[in-house]
Amino acid sequence: MRIAGAPIAWGVCEVPGWGHQMAPGRVLEEMRGLGITATEQGPDGFLPRGRAEREALLASYGLGSAGAFARVVLHDPARDPLPEVERALDAIDGVLMLVALPGPDGHGLRPGLDTREWTTLLANLDAITRRAADRGRVVTLHPQVGTVVERCADVERVLGGCSVPLCLDTGHLLVGGTEPLWLVRFAAARIGHVHLKDVDMALAGRVLAGEFTYAGAVKEGLFRPLGEGDVDIAGIIRTLSTAGYQGWYVLEQDAILEAEPAPGEGPRENVRRSLDYLTGAAR
Repeated sequence: MRIAGAPIAWGVCEVPGWGHQMAPGRVLEEMRGLGITATEQGPDGFLPRGRAEREALLASYGLGSAGAFARVVLHDPARDPLPEVERALDAIDGVLMLVALPGPDGHGLRPGLDTREWTTLLANLDAITRRAADRGRVVTLHPQVGTVVERCADVERVLGGCSVPLCLDTGHLLVGGTEPLWLVRFAAARIGHVHLKDVDMALAGRVLAGEFTYAGAVKEGLFRPLGEGDVDIAGIIRTLSTAGYQGWYVLEQDAILEAEPAPGEGPRENVRRSLDYLTGAAR
């Protein structure tokens, strides 16, 4: 298994007001101390924007790059997302994960797309997938709470209407109403990247029902160390392995911090427990 870390597991996130943001040095040092050998790049500005400077910083901690996000409006017929995606491909290393934003400001209510907007979204995803392949790169679509592709019906429409690979985020899928093990069994060949989250299903259901915001549920403990929640993580790994998946498994359990953790405390312990679980699962 190729296991990577993610800064959001240490509470580092681009969402305004998300919580206390730990410094890159501490996050990367704790990743190294846990034996992690690669990380996703986190929000813009967390790591240096220049490729050479970023690679040098990661190398100083013994880390490579597993990928990065590009948050793009993909459904608007008046917008061409390809130039923005091209810039992202130029700037980042590893897998490019697309997030289908509801609007240009990146936030706001999730829109219900009409037929023309769905046609535009699917055509743009196909065009981006072809362009990335021409460049020898992997691009995936990341279904995510609060975005255009959130619910199970959205995921099914993407799978049936275009060829883009998916980022299997077990947490966001569940909160959006998609059973991740079902999705892996149904469409393992379309999985290009994996974010592993274990989930408190009772809290996930309350988010789906509108009783909790996503961030509010994260604060309440929506995500658990792997093996301590309600997701069949072992079953997902077995199914992907049988299907020949060879990409990254990213420990991406979203966290919100109130303040800087004391030395030896904080998110590191949850990540360690998840790594211990994956070591057993791999055996």
